Amino acid sequence: MDSNGPVIQLAQPPGGDVPLPEGTRRIIDRQERVFYCGYWVKTYPLPADSLQGKKNLIEALTRRLFNHTEHGLNVPGSRLNDARAAYEAETDPAMRRVKGGMLAGALSNRATDIFRRLVELQADGVEILPDYPLIEECGRCLMEALELGRLVLHRSGEEGIDELWGEPFRAYSLSVEEFYESRYVKIGQCMRDIDRIAASMIANFSGIPVFEGIAPAVTEFAAAARIKCETLRTDRDIFDVWSKFVTAGERLAGFAHGHGRGSRGRPSGRRLHGHADGIQLIQAGRSLIFYIVRARTPMPKSTREYIERIAFYRERGRMPR
Repeated sequence: MDSNGPVIQLAQPPGGDVPLPEGTRRIIDRQERVFYCGYWVKTYPLPADSLQGKKNLIEALTRRLFNHTEHGLNVPGSRLNDARAAYEAETDPAMRRVKGGMLAGALSNRATDIFRRLVELQADGVEILPDYPLIEECGRCLMEALELGRLVLHRSGEEGIDELWGEPFRAYSLSVEEFYESRYVKIGQCMRDIDRIAASMIANFSGIPVFEGIAPAVTEFAAAARIKCETLRTDRDIFDVWSKFVTAGERLAGFAHGHGRGSRGRPSGRRLHGHADGIQLIQAGRSLIFYIVRARTPMPKSTREYIERIAFYRERGRMPR
C-alpha cells in the first residue's frame, strides 16, 4: 500500500457471507487491522504497560478531554477544594451544571498530578503497589470526574460526550492492551456513524434539484473522515491524511454554496426547498463529522437528530423550527 494513498475500509469482511467475529485481526496491505462494526480498523503497537506508560496515556487523554469539551473546565488540580466548595454551595441549576464541569476538570487534573508524582517516586526507587494510598486516591478522583462529566457538553453545545471523561478512568483501571482494544471499538463505531450521516445526506439532498450531484463530494469527505478517524497525530501519514480530510470538507462546503447561488429554492416535485436551509444543513453535517472524527467518539444524540432534521427538510422544504 502506498503510504500516501487511501486506506481501504472494507464494509464487508472478505471470505463470503459468514460474519466475522468482532475483534478479528488480519494483515491487509501489510498493515494489521482489527474488525469492529463492519470496518477494518488500523492497529498500533502497544506502549509499555507500566506506571510511566499509564501516566503518559492519562496525560494525553486528559488533554484531549479538555480540547473537546466546553471552555473553562481546565481547572488546576491544586484548586480542587475551591472547585468543590463552589459546586456544593451553588443552588442555581444552570450555574451548578457548569461548576460541576469545573469540578470534574479539577478532579481529572488532580488524578494526573498524582500519577506524575507516583512516577517520580518510582524513579527514585520507591516501590508502588496497587494498594498504595495515592493509587486509590487517583482512582477516586477519576471515578468522580466521570460521574460529574455527564453534566458537561461537547464544545459544539449539542450534547455531552461523557465517553471522553471515562477514558482516563479506563486507562487507569484496565491494562494498556484492554484500553487500546476499547478504542478500536469506538473508532469502528465512529466510522459506522460517519457513513450513516453521509448516506442520509446523499439520500435526502440528491433528490433536490438545487443540490443534485452532491453525492461525490459527500462520499469523498466521508472516506477521508474514516481514514482520519483511525490515524494518530504521531502517524507518519498524518500530514497527507489531515490535509485530504480538510480539503474534502472544503469542497463539500464549496459545493453547497456554489449550487443555486442567488436562488431561494427550486421545486422538487410539488415542494419548494429553501436554499439557505439546505446550505445550513450541509454545513451542520460537515461540522458533525468533524466533531466525531476529532474526538474519535460517537455522538449518537447529535447524529440521530441531524438525520431527523435533513429528512424533515426533504419532506417539508425547510428545517424544523
